[in-house]
Amino acid sequence: MKCIIVDDEEMARAIIEQFVNNNPELTLEAQFPNAIQAIKYLNQNQVDLILLDIHMPDFTGFDLIETLKEPPKIILTTSDRNFALQAFEYEFIVDYLVKPITEERFNKAVTKAASFLTTSLASSTSTKSEKDAPEKEMYVNIDRRLVKIEFSTINVIEAKGDYIFIKTTGKNYTVHSTLKKIEDKLPNNIFLKVHRSYIINIKKIVDIEDNSVLIEKDVIPVSRSNRPELMKRLNLL
Repeated sequence: MKCIIVDDEEMARAIIEQFVNNNPELTLEAQFPNAIQAIKYLNQNQVDLILLDIHMPDFTGFDLIETLKEPPKIILTTSDRNFALQAFEYEFIVDYLVKPITEERFNKAVTKAASFLTTSLASSTSTKSEKDAPEKEMYVNIDRRLVKIEFSTINVIEAKGDYIFIKTTGKNYTVHSTLKKIEDKLPNNIFLKVHRSYIINIKKIVDIEDNSVLIEKDVIPVSRSNRPELMKRLNLL
């Protein structure tokens, strides 16, 4: 973890620096005698952990915390026990070390910070994966009921006037909608509009001949303008 030390006492900074150098989890990026210098650094650089003193002239550790929009994990280092309750109101403060700090206690705090960081990263990755994951189905309104249709079961979608016909492996559905509206809902990696009235699941193509494709027992026309895109999407030998 990349970290910085913020403490107005030179001796305290030296002790914590030694602890940091002895801990394989940590890489010391910088150290500062006051919060103002630390804020300027943090505005330009990202770190994983701040080792932060509370009592400093002019600008306290809590003042620094309040200025950060997205604070990293923080371990407070102080000679005052009276701010522990206030400290843990902040979810990113992972530990509260009272001076004089032993190396054993320091390492326990670092282990806790690393654990919090790993959990946060895993949660962020999971959330991002969920957001990025493609939809696997859609719901259509049929006779005042919402019916789920999985994309993998759809063979062909045909437009006729104000309605579309969704032909799936097991059942066909008539929906009051437009081809354009449903096209926007479909994953474009498996569906392709091949004609002004047809969208097909390219994974379900059985045969291609001239300007048509065979999907199950349906022969679907392919317009001249859409044929090049169809050929590009196929895994040709």
